[in-house]
Amino acid sequence: MEEAVLLKDIVKIFPGTVANDHVTVSIRKNSIHGIIGENGAGKTTLMKQLYGMYQPDGGEIFLKGERVVFHSPKAAIEHRIGMVHQHFTLVPSMTVVENIILGRPPGRGGLIDGKVARKEVEQLCEKYHFEMDLDGITGDLPVGIKQRIEILKALYLGADILIMDEPTAVLTPQEIEGLFQTMRELRDSGASIILITHKLSEVMAITDEVTVLRDGKVTGHVRTLDTNEQDLARMMVGRGVLLKVEKEECCPGKKALSVEHLKCKNEEGVLVVDDVSFSLHYGEIVGIAGVQGNGQTELVDIISGMNTEYKGRILLGDQSVMEKTSPLQRRRMGLGHIPEDRQIAGSAPEASIEDNFAMTTYRKPDINHFGFISRKKIREQMDKCIDLFKIKIPGGKAKGSSLSGGNMQKLIFSREYNLDPSVLIAAQPTRGVDIGAMEFIHNKLVEMRDKKKAILLISNELSEIMSLSDRILVMYKGKITGELLAEDATEEKLGLLMAGVREEASI
Repeated sequence: MEEAVLLKDIVKIFPGTVANDHVTVSIRKNSIHGIIGENGAGKTTLMKQLYGMYQPDGGEIFLKGERVVFHSPKAAIEHRIGMVHQHFTLVPSMTVVENIILGRPPGRGGLIDGKVARKEVEQLCEKYHFEMDLDGITGDLPVGIKQRIEILKALYLGADILIMDEPTAVLTPQEIEGLFQTMRELRDSGASIILITHKLSEVMAITDEVTVLRDGKVTGHVRTLDTNEQDLARMMVGRGVLLKVEKEECCPGKKALSVEHLKCKNEEGVLVVDDVSFSLHYGEIVGIAGVQGNGQTELVDIISGMNTEYKGRILLGDQSVMEKTSPLQRRRMGLGHIPEDRQIAGSAPEASIEDNFAMTTYRKPDINHFGFISRKKIREQMDKCIDLFKIKIPGGKAKGSSLSGGNMQKLIFSREYNLDPSVLIAAQPTRGVDIGAMEFIHNKLVEMRDKKKAILLISNELSEIMSLSDRILVMYKGKITGELLAEDATEEKLGLLMAGVREEASI
């Protein structure tokens, strides 16, 4: 098969780090090629060089046998390379057509020829079997359609090499299958697709070949038909990984958390949490599934005390939580919280790593004596957590921003684990962490549950929700659309509930 892209002996060095160490990857024409690896393995850095965002410090890039040098994404686009980013770059107030042509609108003298634009987009949709309302306002469309618009944007600019970065992060199972069908059609129409993902099940389902990176080096390059998830995980982390969460049967105790008829509006006055009620028991993990943006974030903000503008009732154990009860007061009542956004709510990038660890730890009685904080005790507990969670840090005094996203996530999780809360809100607890760290965090959550802690798990990863939860709630447009016992849950049932179909799979 003809070679579309060859990244040969690529070297990329940042201060103190060799991100890519003589990496060679061959992407064949008419194929879907997976790039996988742990946090910091170098996969994103490698793709940024192909897309012209970085320039290699060594090595060469070849397109269809010809050597190329890209000094910007514009140069990569001119060579028919497109990138579909994980976070959508669409303008919500524009129509579908307007978003697609934004990078190269047809016309002259600053005037856009709307008829030509529409005809070009219609031809593109027909070629790739995309059906959508071209006059629809983008902000009103489902995320699955928005994902297709992002793909059409790249195709409209002439891309026949597509880099897709975690494209399934905000899709339902049904939308993921639709995306995979689109990817197969693109491949069969002549495109070469590079898929960056951490989901091994998706790698096995959609790719033709896989390249594995570890510590900036290639540790494997295999045909997907010749491998399996366990072998890929071993190449990623250098050891066997337990991909299935093992846990004892759930034996729930008394109610740990009760929420009754919670309602909350956003700044535009839209009801984003709409009459939500549920309970969580000690010794139980309850998962909340749903496509991102359906009220999960606002629900967590209410329970944790980040948002006090709501109606309804919350109880922690038998203690009533008032609307104005602060996050600190809720922590003193036994509530722990892993925020979904580690950059904004979970950490202070400019503060030291030690201070980031101390942000919730400094009030522990063994650290804080009548307002006097023991730095020695903080360091001792931080060192213990760093060792336990295998967190890679350049030193306690280094800035939080010096940590990779995955290592910061592990630091935040370890910080909450160290507080030993009776009720833990775990919002996206493994976002951005590698498969080895994910295995460890999953085991720690199960360990806390077995010690009769109560865990409220919010995750965009359906596999995580299904493997960890004892009960699963699904949110859609601010409401609970259904509840399932874990043993009764399937991706199809959950996907329907995530799409707002209440009749299916309810108990």
